[in-house]
Amino acid sequence: ATLRSALEGCDAVVHLAAETGTGQSMYEVARYCHTNVQGTALLLEAIADRKHQIKRVVVASSRAIYGEGRYELDGQAIYPTSRLDEDLAQGRFEPRCASSGRELKVVATDEQSRIQPNSIYGLTKYTQEHLTMLNCKALGVEAVALRFQNVYGPGQSLSNPYTGILSIFSTRIRHGSGIDIYEDGKESRDFIFIDDVVESLVLALTKPEASGECFGIGTGVGTSVMDVAESLVRLYGVEVPLTVTGAYRVGDIRHNFADTTKAENLLGFKAKIGFQEGLAKFAQWVLEQPVQRDSYGESVDSLKKRGLFK
Repeated sequence: ATLRSALEGCDAVVHLAAETGTGQSMYEVARYCHTNVQGTALLLEAIADRKHQIKRVVVASSRAIYGEGRYELDGQAIYPTSRLDEDLAQGRFEPRCASSGRELKVVATDEQSRIQPNSIYGLTKYTQEHLTMLNCKALGVEAVALRFQNVYGPGQSLSNPYTGILSIFSTRIRHGSGIDIYEDGKESRDFIFIDDVVESLVLALTKPEASGECFGIGTGVGTSVMDVAESLVRLYGVEVPLTVTGAYRVGDIRHNFADTTKAENLLGFKAKIGFQEGLAKFAQWVLEQPVQRDSYGESVDSLKKRGLFK
């Protein structure tokens, strides 16, 4: 009843609700499926009731649906599966060709790239997207899926260690604690600032051409984890040790960044805020917030005891 009443007087829905921890999803499987999949199903049932004027649904999908995403070898597209535990244990972190063993070159991941999530979280995000696109089409409701890269910015949780490295690193730096860098620190992500994400959502709500489409939403630029840590240390003005540990989490990917061509051409979206500019805005906001309890160690222990952190 509450969900249905929330739709009253609305003509569009932006569906952002989800549990977001990649590592946590590997052992809290039921909770992630219940929240992300069942929650989406309940929303779609409410929309199907027709006691509203919903004309369009925009669903937040994720780059996690691609797993490692797109790479190339000798000019040929390759979509590597999860990296082998034996390789990771030996410090061979870059994805390799399954047949030749050669290292692959990471390239931008576009919307036509293979869907092969490495985590329960990624699987639930693709299920959210697929449920929404399929059901809305049947109901005659327009739908748009935005496959977000790593979203960050003022307002994100600083107390939840499962919301990403910017929160984790910020809290540890403010406590004067050292930062453990997984793998070799060269793993990279495409970080997109919240203001740009809001613009993409507005375009997805209003652009007629967006109906029925999915879009990769990112900056198109990868930033290494080590660069993130060094930048935050500089911005906060607190010297803490950065330790490259060689440790790794099961289900983590090595690299991913968005091919922004479709979003630019069809949606009219191009990120305006570069990572260093956005990170400075984020850090300024963080310094205005209370210092949060550092629960990073507890999150690592939860993974370790299940064999998901090595």
